[in-house]
Amino acid sequence: MKRSKTSAAKKLSSKEDSPKTHSKQSSTVSKRVLEMPRSGNRKPKAPMPAQHQEKPGIESEIRPRPKYLAPTYKGSEKLKDKVAIVTGGDSGIGRATAVLFAREGADVTIVYLKQEQSDAEETRAAIEAEGRRALLIPGDVTDSAFCKRAVEKVVKEFGKLDVLVNNAAFQQSQEDIADLSEEQFDKTFKTNIYGYFYMAKAALAHMKKGAAIVNTGSITGLEGEKELLDYSSTKGAIHAFTKSLAKNLVEKGIRVNCVAPGPVWTPLNVADGTAEDVKEFGSEVAAKRPAQPEELAPAFVFLASEICSSYISGEVLPVLGWEQVAG
Repeated sequence: MKRSKTSAAKKLSSKEDSPKTHSKQSSTVSKRVLEMPRSGNRKPKAPMPAQHQEKPGIESEIRPRPKYLAPTYKGSEKLKDKVAIVTGGDSGIGRATAVLFAREGADVTIVYLKQEQSDAEETRAAIEAEGRRALLIPGDVTDSAFCKRAVEKVVKEFGKLDVLVNNAAFQQSQEDIADLSEEQFDKTFKTNIYGYFYMAKAALAHMKKGAAIVNTGSITGLEGEKELLDYSSTKGAIHAFTKSLAKNLVEKGIRVNCVAPGPVWTPLNVADGTAEDVKEFGSEVAAKRPAQPEELAPAFVFLASEICSSYISGEVLPVLGWEQVAG
């Protein structure tokens, strides 16, 4: 299994929600979140259990469950009273980031696929368990009109927007370029780079000096990956988009950075590889295991917070399981 299959959320869908709307399902999910273990720091190593899910993949069905609560991470108001949007925030890196943003004092909106409603409810419960407000907006980030509506809804609900995390993505392996259809190529680009552009453009209409955008890149965008031609290309584009937009926004005082993960234990990979591939996922990096989402989330906090990174913009931060990149 390629180390390069990194985490993000998936292509996004349609019904909107409110932080004031709570169902019986939400109450049940809240109880499950509160009952999850919050101690211990052991990370599962390869071989992982053989498993495969149909896209987009549901995190609650993965075994072992991806870790996102980061029990040893102590918040210190790095994002106190900030308002953030995390696309792909229902699961994986997006979920873990949303939880730590809340622990640092932010109110968080997550954008996600309608089919992932159960995962989104668990993320909302985790945000609220940190004492912050959560807003759920399913929708399609390939639709520029939806991205604009989503941002406007957040501003109407919370009165401002301080942080955007572009994290939603689509990934499908193909062994040969002959197997990569034009339809898949287009879908990958529309989700992974058009979606980032649409969300950034919509968000910047409301962002003020001191705001931040953090994009999710990938080791595949730095080194390439032979079975992920389209995905790797979009991640390289995200890295260049990050650096270019950072330069564009210097005079406005808005920072733009990127986190480039290696292998991360998320639904994205369980829904892409075969069951046998998943067994060895992450085994080829120096750490001999995939990252847990909670190990990526602090990097997003660091780049989102002026307290931590006011002097940093236009950077791509690799988080690769003790691996290194040249340069």
